[in-house]
Amino acid sequence: MTTETILLIAETEAPRIDAYLAANTEFSRSKLQKLIKDGAVEQNGKPCKANSEVKTGDVIRLYAQEESNDRLPEPENIPLDIIYEDADLAVINKPKGMVVHPAPGNESGTLVNALLYRFRSLSGTGGETRPGIVHRIDRMTSGLLVVAKNDAAHEALAKQFALHTAHREYMCIVHGNLKEDSGTIDAPIGRHKTDRKRMAVTEDGRRAVTHWRVLERFGTETLLDIALETGRTHQIRVHMAYIKHPIVGDEVYGSAAPKLGLCGQALHGYRLTFVHPRTGEEMTFIAPLPQDFVTALHRLGGTVPVI
Repeated sequence: MTTETILLIAETEAPRIDAYLAANTEFSRSKLQKLIKDGAVEQNGKPCKANSEVKTGDVIRLYAQEESNDRLPEPENIPLDIIYEDADLAVINKPKGMVVHPAPGNESGTLVNALLYRFRSLSGTGGETRPGIVHRIDRMTSGLLVVAKNDAAHEALAKQFALHTAHREYMCIVHGNLKEDSGTIDAPIGRHKTDRKRMAVTEDGRRAVTHWRVLERFGTETLLDIALETGRTHQIRVHMAYIKHPIVGDEVYGSAAPKLGLCGQALHGYRLTFVHPRTGEEMTFIAPLPQDFVTALHRLGGTVPVI
Protein backbone atom coordinates (compact mmCIF):
# COMPACT_ATOMS: atom_id res chain seq x y z
CA MET A 1 0.00 0.00 0.00
CA THR A 2 1.46 3.36 -1.03
CA THR A 3 0.19 6.89 -0.78
CA GLU A 4 -0.18 8.97 -3.91
CA THR A 5 -0.02 12.70 -3.27
CA ILE A 6 -1.69 14.95 -5.81
CA LEU A 7 -0.97 18.68 -5.67
CA LEU A 8 -3.33 21.05 -7.44
CA ILE A 9 -3.26 24.83 -7.63
CA ALA A 10 -6.79 26.01 -8.46
CA GLU A 11 -6.89 27.78 -11.81
CA THR A 12 -10.51 28.85 -11.46
CA GLU A 13 -13.13 29.34 -8.78
CA ALA A 14 -15.71 26.66 -7.98
CA PRO A 15 -18.65 26.52 -5.56
CA ARG A 16 -17.68 23.04 -4.24
CA ILE A 17 -14.29 21.42 -3.89
CA ASP A 18 -15.60 17.89 -4.54
CA ALA A 19 -16.98 18.98 -7.91
CA TYR A 20 -13.78 20.84 -8.73
CA LEU A 21 -11.63 17.80 -7.97
CA ALA A 22 -13.94 15.47 -9.90
CA ALA A 23 -13.40 17.67 -12.97
CA ASN A 24 -9.65 17.91 -12.48
CA THR A 25 -8.60 14.42 -11.36
CA GLU A 26 -9.33 10.84 -12.35
CA PHE A 27 -11.33 10.21 -9.14
CA SER A 28 -15.12 9.96 -9.05
CA ARG A 29 -17.08 12.47 -7.00
CA SER A 30 -18.22 9.78 -4.56
CA LYS A 31 -14.61 8.62 -4.06
CA LEU A 32 -13.54 12.22 -3.49
CA GLN A 33 -16.31 12.79 -0.95
CA LYS A 34 -15.05 9.77 1.00
CA LEU A 35 -11.47 11.03 0.87
CA ILE A 36 -12.62 14.44 2.09
CA LYS A 37 -14.60 12.84 4.91
CA ASP A 38 -11.50 10.82 5.88
CA GLY A 39 -9.41 14.00 6.03
CA ALA A 40 -7.34 13.02 3.00
CA VAL A 41 -7.91 16.33 1.17
CA GLU A 42 -6.36 19.59 2.36
CA GLN A 43 -7.16 23.07 1.12
CA ASN A 44 -4.47 25.65 1.85
CA GLY A 45 -2.97 23.34 4.46
CA LYS A 46 -6.20 22.52 6.32
CA PRO A 47 -8.76 19.70 6.01
CA CYS A 48 -11.80 20.78 4.04
CA LYS A 49 -15.45 19.84 3.59
CA ALA A 50 -17.03 18.59 0.37
CA ASN A 51 -18.92 21.87 -0.04
CA SER A 52 -15.89 24.09 0.62
CA GLU A 53 -15.64 26.89 -1.93
CA VAL A 54 -12.59 26.95 -4.19
CA LYS A 55 -10.80 30.22 -4.93
CA THR A 56 -8.26 30.82 -7.70
CA GLY A 57 -4.79 30.05 -6.37
CA ASP A 58 -5.96 27.68 -3.60
CA VAL A 59 -3.42 24.96 -2.85
CA ILE A 60 -5.17 21.57 -2.75
CA ARG A 61 -3.47 18.34 -1.68
CA LEU A 62 -5.10 14.97 -2.06
CA TYR A 63 -3.68 11.88 -0.34
CA ALA A 64 -4.95 8.64 -1.87
CA GLN A 65 -4.00 5.15 -0.72
CA GLU A 66 -3.46 2.85 -3.66
CA GLU A 67 -2.87 -0.89 -3.81
CA SER A 68 0.26 -1.59 -5.81
CA ASN A 69 2.57 -4.49 -6.40
CA ASP A 70 5.04 -2.20 -8.10
CA ARG A 71 8.27 -1.50 -6.28
CA LEU A 72 9.27 2.06 -5.56
CA PRO A 73 11.62 3.61 -8.12
CA GLU A 74 15.28 2.94 -7.52
CA PRO A 75 18.31 5.09 -8.39
CA GLU A 76 19.78 4.29 -11.80
CA ASN A 77 22.98 5.66 -13.28
CA ILE A 78 21.42 7.28 -16.34
CA PRO A 79 23.13 10.35 -17.87
CA LEU A 80 21.26 13.64 -17.51
CA ASP A 81 21.65 16.85 -19.50
CA ILE A 82 21.52 19.32 -16.60
CA ILE A 83 21.11 22.89 -17.87
CA TYR A 84 21.10 24.49 -14.41
CA GLU A 85 21.23 23.39 -10.77
CA ASP A 86 21.15 24.99 -7.32
CA ALA A 87 20.03 24.03 -3.81
CA ASP A 88 16.31 24.32 -4.66
CA LEU A 89 15.87 23.10 -8.22
CA ALA A 90 17.41 21.74 -11.38
CA VAL A 91 16.53 22.31 -15.03
CA ILE A 92 16.85 19.21 -17.19
CA ASN A 93 16.87 18.85 -20.97
CA LYS A 94 14.95 15.56 -21.28
CA PRO A 95 15.81 13.46 -24.32
CA LYS A 96 13.19 12.01 -26.61
CA GLY A 97 12.25 8.46 -25.59
CA MET A 98 12.62 8.94 -21.82
CA VAL A 99 9.52 8.54 -19.65
CA VAL A 100 9.30 11.12 -16.85
CA HIS A 101 8.17 8.86 -14.00
CA PRO A 102 7.56 5.12 -13.48
CA ALA A 103 4.23 3.67 -14.58
CA PRO A 104 3.00 0.20 -15.58
CA GLY A 105 5.17 -0.92 -18.47
CA ASN A 106 7.85 1.67 -17.67
CA GLU A 107 9.11 0.82 -14.20
CA SER A 108 12.74 1.70 -14.85
CA GLY A 109 14.89 3.87 -17.09
CA THR A 110 12.78 6.94 -16.31
CA LEU A 111 13.78 10.49 -15.48
CA VAL A 112 12.84 9.80 -11.84
CA ASN A 113 15.27 6.86 -11.69
CA ALA A 114 18.01 9.12 -13.03
CA LEU A 115 17.14 11.94 -10.61
CA LEU A 116 17.25 9.63 -7.60
CA TYR A 117 20.80 8.61 -8.56
CA ARG A 118 22.00 12.14 -9.34
CA PHE A 119 20.52 14.21 -6.48
CA ARG A 120 20.75 13.69 -2.73
CA SER A 121 17.30 15.17 -2.07
CA LEU A 122 14.11 15.74 -4.06
CA SER A 123 10.71 17.12 -3.12
CA GLY A 124 8.17 14.61 -1.84
CA THR A 125 5.10 16.62 -2.81
CA GLY A 126 4.35 14.47 -5.86
CA GLY A 127 4.42 11.21 -3.91
CA GLU A 128 6.81 8.29 -3.67
CA THR A 129 6.81 7.48 -7.38
CA ARG A 130 7.23 11.08 -8.59
CA PRO A 131 9.87 12.73 -6.39
CA GLY A 132 10.85 16.17 -7.65
CA ILE A 133 8.46 16.16 -10.59
CA VAL A 134 6.70 19.53 -10.93
CA HIS A 135 5.44 19.10 -14.51
CA ARG A 136 5.82 16.58 -17.31
CA ILE A 137 6.43 16.29 -21.01
CA ASP A 138 5.59 13.28 -23.16
CA ARG A 139 7.94 10.35 -23.61
CA MET A 140 8.59 11.14 -27.28
CA THR A 141 8.88 14.90 -26.72
CA SER A 142 12.28 16.34 -25.89
CA GLY A 143 12.94 19.51 -23.95
CA LEU A 144 13.13 21.40 -20.70
CA LEU A 145 11.73 20.41 -17.31
CA VAL A 146 12.25 22.02 -13.91
CA VAL A 147 12.70 19.63 -10.97
CA ALA A 148 12.19 20.62 -7.32
CA LYS A 149 14.64 19.56 -4.61
CA ASN A 150 12.39 20.47 -1.68
CA ASP A 151 8.68 20.83 -0.98
CA ALA A 152 8.73 24.63 -0.67
CA ALA A 153 10.29 24.98 -4.12
CA HIS A 154 7.86 22.41 -5.53
CA GLU A 155 4.79 24.24 -4.26
CA ALA A 156 6.02 27.63 -5.47
CA LEU A 157 6.87 26.30 -8.93
CA ALA A 158 3.63 24.33 -9.24
CA LYS A 159 1.68 27.48 -8.44
CA GLN A 160 3.42 29.34 -11.28
CA PHE A 161 2.48 26.63 -13.76
CA ALA A 162 -1.11 26.53 -12.51
CA LEU A 163 -1.52 30.31 -12.69
CA HIS A 164 0.27 30.50 -16.06
CA THR A 165 3.07 32.77 -14.85
CA ALA A 166 5.66 30.17 -15.87
CA HIS A 167 6.14 30.11 -19.64
CA ARG A 168 6.95 27.22 -21.96
CA GLU A 169 7.77 27.48 -25.65
CA TYR A 170 8.11 24.65 -28.13
CA MET A 171 9.04 24.15 -31.74
CA CYS A 172 7.31 21.59 -33.90
CA ILE A 173 6.99 20.57 -37.53
CA VAL A 174 3.41 19.94 -38.59
CA HIS A 175 1.79 18.50 -41.68
CA GLY A 176 0.31 20.95 -44.15
CA ASN A 177 0.55 24.67 -44.80
CA LEU A 178 -1.34 26.82 -42.30
CA LYS A 179 -3.23 29.70 -43.92
CA GLU A 180 -2.46 32.30 -41.26
CA ASP A 181 0.88 33.41 -39.87
CA SER A 182 -0.23 32.99 -36.26
CA GLY A 183 -3.24 31.99 -34.22
CA THR A 184 -4.68 30.67 -30.97
CA ILE A 185 -6.42 27.37 -30.31
CA ASP A 186 -8.82 27.60 -27.37
CA ALA A 187 -10.46 24.18 -27.12
CA PRO A 188 -11.05 22.07 -23.97
CA ILE A 189 -9.14 18.79 -23.64
CA GLY A 190 -10.28 15.68 -21.80
CA ARG A 191 -9.92 11.92 -21.88
CA HIS A 192 -10.98 10.33 -25.19
CA LYS A 193 -14.44 8.80 -24.87
CA THR A 194 -13.49 5.35 -26.19
CA ASP A 195 -9.69 5.17 -26.01
CA ARG A 196 -8.70 6.04 -22.44
CA LYS A 197 -5.01 6.20 -23.34
CA ARG A 198 -5.63 9.15 -25.62
CA MET A 199 -6.78 12.71 -25.08
CA ALA A 200 -9.20 14.66 -27.27
CA VAL A 201 -10.99 17.97 -27.62
CA THR A 202 -14.21 17.41 -25.66
CA GLU A 203 -17.01 19.66 -24.49
CA ASP A 204 -16.56 18.59 -20.87
CA GLY A 205 -12.75 18.81 -20.92
CA ARG A 206 -10.51 21.28 -19.12
CA ARG A 207 -9.80 24.61 -20.80
CA ALA A 208 -6.71 24.42 -22.98
CA VAL A 209 -5.11 27.32 -24.85
CA THR A 210 -2.26 27.03 -27.36
CA HIS A 211 -0.70 29.97 -29.23
CA TRP A 212 1.14 29.21 -32.47
CA ARG A 213 3.28 31.22 -34.89
CA VAL A 214 4.71 30.20 -38.27
CA LEU A 215 8.51 30.26 -38.44
CA GLU A 216 9.04 28.72 -41.87
CA ARG A 217 6.89 27.15 -44.58
CA PHE A 218 7.94 24.17 -46.69
CA GLY A 219 4.76 23.64 -48.70
CA THR A 220 3.78 20.21 -47.38
CA GLU A 221 5.04 20.92 -43.83
CA THR A 222 5.36 23.97 -41.58
CA LEU A 223 7.72 24.87 -38.74
CA LEU A 224 5.86 26.43 -35.79
CA ASP A 225 6.72 28.18 -32.57
CA ILE A 226 4.25 27.17 -29.84
CA ALA A 227 3.56 29.02 -26.59
CA LEU A 228 1.49 27.16 -24.01
CA GLU A 229 -0.96 29.14 -21.91
CA THR A 230 -2.21 25.98 -20.19
CA GLY A 231 -0.54 22.60 -19.76
CA ARG A 232 -2.94 19.75 -20.43
CA THR A 233 -1.82 16.21 -21.18
CA HIS A 234 -0.75 15.94 -24.85
CA GLN A 235 -2.03 19.50 -25.37
CA ILE A 236 0.06 20.57 -28.37
CA ARG A 237 -0.35 17.23 -30.11
CA VAL A 238 -4.12 17.16 -29.58
CA HIS A 239 -4.63 20.77 -30.61
CA MET A 240 -2.57 20.51 -33.79
CA ALA A 241 -4.41 17.34 -34.80
CA TYR A 242 -7.70 19.10 -34.00
CA ILE A 243 -6.99 21.84 -36.57
CA LYS A 244 -5.94 19.17 -39.11
CA HIS A 245 -2.22 19.87 -38.89
CA PRO A 246 -0.85 16.98 -36.78
CA ILE A 247 2.78 16.95 -35.72
CA VAL A 248 5.08 15.09 -38.08
CA GLY A 249 6.05 11.73 -36.57
CA ASP A 250 3.23 11.64 -34.00
CA GLU A 251 2.17 7.99 -33.92
CA VAL A 252 -0.93 8.59 -31.79
CA TYR A 253 -2.52 11.73 -33.21
CA GLY A 254 -0.99 11.75 -36.67
CA SER A 255 0.76 9.28 -38.95
CA ALA A 256 3.00 6.50 -37.68
CA ALA A 257 4.97 6.45 -40.94
CA PRO A 258 8.63 7.44 -40.38
CA LYS A 259 9.60 10.66 -42.15
CA LEU A 260 12.46 13.12 -42.57
CA GLY A 261 14.89 11.08 -40.49
CA LEU A 262 12.96 11.74 -37.28
CA CYS A 263 13.06 9.42 -34.30
CA GLY A 264 9.46 9.98 -33.25
CA GLN A 265 7.59 13.27 -33.26
CA ALA A 266 9.05 16.65 -34.22
CA LEU A 267 8.24 18.43 -30.95
CA HIS A 268 10.82 20.05 -28.67
CA GLY A 269 10.41 22.25 -25.58
CA TYR A 270 13.19 24.74 -26.21
CA ARG A 271 12.46 27.59 -23.79
CA LEU A 272 11.36 27.63 -20.13
CA THR A 273 10.85 30.76 -18.01
CA PHE A 274 9.88 30.94 -14.33
CA VAL A 275 10.57 32.93 -11.18
CA HIS A 276 13.04 31.32 -8.80
CA PRO A 277 11.10 30.24 -5.68
CA ARG A 278 13.76 31.50 -3.25
CA THR A 279 15.39 34.54 -4.92
CA GLY A 280 12.41 35.91 -6.85
CA GLU A 281 14.61 36.24 -9.95
CA GLU A 282 13.02 35.57 -13.33
CA MET A 283 15.04 32.86 -15.07
CA THR A 284 14.95 31.73 -18.70
CA PHE A 285 16.59 28.57 -20.04
CA ILE A 286 17.16 27.43 -23.62
CA ALA A 287 17.68 23.91 -25.00
CA PRO A 288 18.93 23.59 -28.60
CA LEU A 289 17.02 21.47 -31.08
CA PRO A 290 17.96 17.76 -31.01
CA GLN A 291 19.90 16.37 -33.95
CA ASP A 292 17.01 14.48 -35.57
CA PHE A 293 14.93 17.69 -35.58
CA VAL A 294 17.83 19.55 -37.24
CA THR A 295 18.16 16.75 -39.80
CA ALA A 296 14.44 16.99 -40.61
CA LEU A 297 14.72 20.75 -41.19
CA HIS A 298 17.69 20.25 -43.51
CA ARG A 299 15.81 17.62 -45.50
CA LEU A 300 12.95 20.08 -45.91
CA GLY A 301 15.38 22.66 -47.21
CA GLY A 302 14.92 24.85 -44.14
CA THR A 303 17.26 26.57 -41.75
CA VAL A 304 17.78 25.98 -38.05
CA PRO A 305 16.20 28.89 -36.13
CA VAL A 306 18.34 30.92 -33.77
CA ILE A 307 16.92 30.38 -30.28
